[in-house]
Amino acid sequence: MKAALDRYFHISDRGSTIGAEIRAGVVTFFAMAYIVILNPLILGTTADVEGNTLGIPQVAASTALAAGVMTIAFGLIARYPFGIAAGLGINTMLAVTLVGGEGLSWPEAMGLVVIDGIVIVILAVTGFRTAVFQAIPASLKAAIGVGIGLFIAMIGLVDSGFVRRVPDAANTTVPVSLGIDGSIASWPTLVFVLGLIICGTLVVRNVKGGLFIGIVLTSVIAMIVEAFAHAGESVVDGEPHPTGWSMAVPKIPDTLGGLPDLSIVGHVDLFHAFVRVGPLTAVLLIFTLVLANFFDAMGTMTALGKQGGLVDEEGNLPDLKKALVVEGAGAIVGGAASASSNTVFADSAAGVGDGARTGLANVVTGGLFILAMFLTPLYEIVPIEAAAPVLVVVGAMMIAQVTDIDWTRFEVALPAFLTIVIMPYTYSIANGIGVGFIAYAVMSLAAGKAKELHWIMWLVSALFVIYFAADPIMGLMGS
Repeated sequence: MKAALDRYFHISDRGSTIGAEIRAGVVTFFAMAYIVILNPLILGTTADVEGNTLGIPQVAASTALAAGVMTIAFGLIARYPFGIAAGLGINTMLAVTLVGGEGLSWPEAMGLVVIDGIVIVILAVTGFRTAVFQAIPASLKAAIGVGIGLFIAMIGLVDSGFVRRVPDAANTTVPVSLGIDGSIASWPTLVFVLGLIICGTLVVRNVKGGLFIGIVLTSVIAMIVEAFAHAGESVVDGEPHPTGWSMAVPKIPDTLGGLPDLSIVGHVDLFHAFVRVGPLTAVLLIFTLVLANFFDAMGTMTALGKQGGLVDEEGNLPDLKKALVVEGAGAIVGGAASASSNTVFADSAAGVGDGARTGLANVVTGGLFILAMFLTPLYEIVPIEAAAPVLVVVGAMMIAQVTDIDWTRFEVALPAFLTIVIMPYTYSIANGIGVGFIAYAVMSLAAGKAKELHWIMWLVSALFVIYFAADPIMGLMGS
């Protein structure tokens, strides 16, 4: 059995072990599990044009189901340790733009997500997605990796409360601050700081499974702190409680769970959006979804591959086409499950940082997502403040790729810099890649090197110009 697993997943070939893959798969789950809590808050409470909501329990179940199925499928077929779940950004776009702004029903919005997935799969099967990967200059690939490292570190810092949005940012000199009024004034944030120290120390000491051990130890500390301090939730009766735990409260649950409510799975309308908002608007919405999905996944897979030493000398993943086809299917499955488009999750970097190198880690992660549908699972016991230190540590690991960028050439330095900073500042991988592509094309033109740039870079840069102008264009179409 062990020999068969080793051969199928290339475990020894990639310098890993079965034990390391299992452990790292658990780390990836804990780093990603917050999506099962966050996605329902984004999708489950917004009423559509017909007054219907998806429901928080229903979205939680469908989110876990889609993530489990797609993560396992990616592990078994692509054989890489990249977890897949509902993509942050796309889910907000669905709730705010498609349902809230354009007035679509939830089945219609999810229908556009399914179509988006079909388009992406076709682009992958034809080899276009692979061609785009290979056309990206090495410095820009490195910048994408660094930007994603800063992005996931920013997620960890914000979710832990270490960095907070200033409530009335328009009347202050800065939009964010450290802790509460410049101080670490909450127990959950203090737990995060202790966890960061623990994880950092374990990595410095080269302890095997250090990030996994760090999550466990920090979770134990969190449960002890909650037992004595009773910090509670961050929102109480609809009112903010800034000293509470960001999502899950670390305490023993009252129940062990039950059967999941999967009633929204399959509630998809593929065609009526074209009637409700018109063909041109529907096509533009699909285009926006495709571009966001396409480059979110591309950037994340590039960064994770480099972090895990899985890429070749040109920075490309072996068997890339297969991985891109499976990843594209995540949008189809996510839309069909009413869980939003599923894509490669940047937080998988936590598991890669802890040693995940093969798809076996994904099978473990996906299995835990499936289990999460039935039990009151560990993601409701382990607070995000216990997993956030891992994201910050991994961000520090990924920023090492900054040395692969040629900073002596400004036509390379400016696009790389913009790619790096736009991702965390706008909370979007696609935004960072888009700005980087456009800047690289413009700077190449300014440097008199336009002919050296691959035609795909020019095409994609033009598409991103349309992407960033999507709202004005839709406004003109509606006027």
